[in-house]
Amino acid sequence: MSRLRIVVDRLDDWLPYYPSDDVISAADFLALESAAPDKTRDATNVINLCRRLDYLETGYYVSLLAQARGQRVLPSVETLNQLSRKALIDLQLESLEPMMRDLEKRGALSGDELSLTVLFGESDHDGLGRLARRLFERLPCPLLEAKFQKRHGTWRLMRLKPLALNALQESDQDRFAAALNRHSRKVWRTPKARRRYRFDLAILIDPQEAMPPSNKSALKQFIRAGRRRGIDVSLITRKDEGRLAEFDALFIRETTRLDHHTYRMAKRAEHEGLVVIDDPQSILRCTNKIYLHALLGARGVPAPRGVLLSRDDLVQLSDKVTSLDFPMVLKVPDGAFSKGVVKITSLDELKEQASRLFASSALLLLQEWLPTDFDWRIGILDGEVLFASRYYMARGHWQIYDHSRPKVRSGSFTTHPPSDVPKSILKAALKATRLIGDGLYGVDLKQIGERVVVIEVNDNPNLDAGVEDAYLGSRLYTRVMDVFLARMEHHAAAMKH
Repeated sequence: MSRLRIVVDRLDDWLPYYPSDDVISAADFLALESAAPDKTRDATNVINLCRRLDYLETGYYVSLLAQARGQRVLPSVETLNQLSRKALIDLQLESLEPMMRDLEKRGALSGDELSLTVLFGESDHDGLGRLARRLFERLPCPLLEAKFQKRHGTWRLMRLKPLALNALQESDQDRFAAALNRHSRKVWRTPKARRRYRFDLAILIDPQEAMPPSNKSALKQFIRAGRRRGIDVSLITRKDEGRLAEFDALFIRETTRLDHHTYRMAKRAEHEGLVVIDDPQSILRCTNKIYLHALLGARGVPAPRGVLLSRDDLVQLSDKVTSLDFPMVLKVPDGAFSKGVVKITSLDELKEQASRLFASSALLLLQEWLPTDFDWRIGILDGEVLFASRYYMARGHWQIYDHSRPKVRSGSFTTHPPSDVPKSILKAALKATRLIGDGLYGVDLKQIGERVVVIEVNDNPNLDAGVEDAYLGSRLYTRVMDVFLARMEHHAAAMKH
């Protein structure tokens, strides 16, 4: 069965090009909805070249139904919605201005207007290939027409819209055919490439991140482990968002946040039908400490005693904290690596720090202070323990990470066989993660005598060579790849039925 469908309004639209069994009319494609399920899934990738892509027009429904059937479609409904609103286009392309200044400096721009035809991220304008790729990466649509104007010394995008296939000039038709061929070979893998690797996995990283979830040695281990399992592993960055349809799975090894491209790319990958770790739901549930506080409390998972503070509570803080004793710990909802966590020793200090932190959040979490020499970090993957480490507090500091100096310091670590970890620690960690999902999590816990409490659940735990792999070694990376492989196989089997 074909892995690709090229959808056009009418088959006559394809007359200038070589005949292909991959081409289907929009009417026939939409009619597949009423066919047997195995007929609707005769392609896993769809290129939508319809003319009418506006909301609820024929082309819009082609993308909508393709996504509903679990197919990867270009353009996606999300892209079409963005292209229909200038404000969303500007949001996606807010970083274009530096590139335009650089292009003008290099002499690639002249005059006060520019019209650019972008075919699968390619352009025939000398020196503007990078600009064309950027437009396609941010708003992946097969055929785009962009218009720029120079106003008051600054180049601005005035219009960006899909271009109809039948609107291409004869001189553009050869370029389109060549661009489609290159894109198809790159994105929809050729049979020869597919024989070598069964699946394709992308690892999202930020090469500039100061404290990434996996160091370079660990990333190399993931690549080796994946390829031994028949998975072609590639490192990508946020610039490759438009390429997500190339892959069968996405593994996020960049610190996640909700108001961030990591969450957006996770959502997009999930929508494209990829296996995703960290999945968007896990990011949503784990990155907010207030959500976790409420969730753990409601489900009976042992956690530090605490109260939620709102801005209105500033005038009655003494009444709100009667259940806790100083010192306490005040937290912003989305802090990471010990950031946004303040030790409070008095009511006056609480008022001062709460006033400062309320500038960025309507709610804060105030919890009891539980001093220990170390925190347990239990790594959970697919509902099973992956690693168990002790993270010790930074020397002379009460947290693992000390941000009080220009250079961030951290404490030492030890990694242990799960059999050496107290059963109460493992039980609490597994109970907490079952409330989140079945992805990859790092559960931070403290043990004070017989008491065990879950401090937080991290959706994006560190997997560093030399630290979390100190016990399992290369087997840690193999176990991660085995989970991806099993999920990709399950997804592929589901697509066939």
